[in-house]
Amino acid sequence: MFTLIQAADFNANDKLLTATFRLRKKVFADQLNWDVPVTDDQEFDAYDNDKAQYLVWCSADRETVYGVVRLIPTSAPTLLFDVFDRTHDNDQSLVSDSTYEGTRMCLDDEMIAKDFPTMAPGAGFTLLLLALCETGLAAGIKRLVSNFEPAMSRIYRRAGLQYRMHGKADGYGVRPVCCASFEVSRSVLRTMRRKIGIDQPIVDTLREIMPQTSAISALELAQ
Repeated sequence: MFTLIQAADFNANDKLLTATFRLRKKVFADQLNWDVPVTDDQEFDAYDNDKAQYLVWCSADRETVYGVVRLIPTSAPTLLFDVFDRTHDNDQSLVSDSTYEGTRMCLDDEMIAKDFPTMAPGAGFTLLLLALCETGLAAGIKRLVSNFEPAMSRIYRRAGLQYRMHGKADGYGVRPVCCASFEVSRSVLRTMRRKIGIDQPIVDTLREIMPQTSAISALELAQ
């Protein structure tokens, strides 16, 4: 299942958020060796506040987190402007209550392989991006903006996302960091569904994109 956790829901979803921060620590600190703040077995920073929302892909019992992305309106403090401003030349057109920064997007490849062994490589990101577009529409988000390394563009194309490049800059790591934004609209959603090969909300049509997955596994993911 995919669920959006907003500030009003933080207390009720404490265990799920803890699992989310543990996954972020596993991916960004342990696997990628990013210089990110870690407390015990969790990764969170100053932007994990009441302005943040979390799109979480989790099991039906909410015990296992498969993927997550953090969403923050660009009218609030963001990494986009506080850290990565050189990637878009401090573009003020990106500041809006209806434009959201997406950060800390990651998957638990081990748990996905365990629970969905027939899922094709890269399909997890495709599912999360599609869920992100559907969630954005429901939440009134008009545009999503992200910083990413160039290789990520292949994943965006695979999901049928057309993006507007705002620039890129060196000096943040081994590779350049790009900045691009994505329109959130029904037209974009239709294009993504056509590219991926589905025509209904993602939770109702997983068998179509994972034809080799057992009915039980597909239903567990969809619930």
